[in-house]
Formats: sequence, structure tokens, C-alpha cells
Amino acid sequence: MNSYAPILVLGGLAAGFAVFSVVAGMLTGPKRYNRAKLEAYECGIEPTPQPVGGGRFPVKYYLTAMLFIIFDIEIVFLYPWAVRFDSMGWFGLVEMVFFILTVFVAYAYVWRRGGLEWD
Repeated sequence: MNSYAPILVLGGLAAGFAVFSVVAGMLTGPKRYNRAKLEAYECGIEPTPQPVGGGRFPVKYYLTAMLFIIFDIEIVFLYPWAVRFDSMGWFGLVEMVFFILTVFVAYAYVWRRGGLEWD
């Protein structure tokens, strides 16, 4: 249990700071609400009204999310492999080549679908 004590203390401090910040903001902040302050903020422009059933999003949003997740997961696997490359030998090299080929197939799919074009 002694080895987990610093982690628990850090988690407690982080939670305490978060709660303190929210409460202090609520107590000391101005209470002048109006219609403009209660609306959603979209980068300085007027928010566009949404249809009742929700709007349709272009496929490009999903392709961008897929591309981010694919390359994020690739980095998660590549970093430990790069650290332990010498000890894995040929087996590690062959496995990583297969993994990178799989990621390349996903990259080619997103490229062919136009996910990398930002019009």
C-alpha cells in the first residue's frame, strides 16, 4: 500500500483543486445571465440552428476521427516496440512490419475516400 500512497495523494490533490476551482468560480463570478451568454459558443460566430431530429454530418468528420484513432493507436504500439527493439529480434521486426502494413491499408482507405482533402 505504501507504493500507491503518492498516487492516491496526487489524485486527492487533483480532485480537491478541481472542486475548489468550480466552487470558487460559482461563488465569486458575476451572476448577470442574459440570452447571449446562455447560448452555445461556436468560435465567435452565431450558432446555426439544428433540425429537430439532429443534422446529418458529412462522412469527412468520421474519416478524420478514424484517421486520428488509427494513428494514435499506431504510436501507442510503436513507442514500446522502439524501446525494446534489440531484445525482440527478428520476431519483433516481422510483427511490426505486419502491423504497419495493416495501418497503411487503413491510411490508403481514408486517402481514397477523400479524408485528407480539406476543402
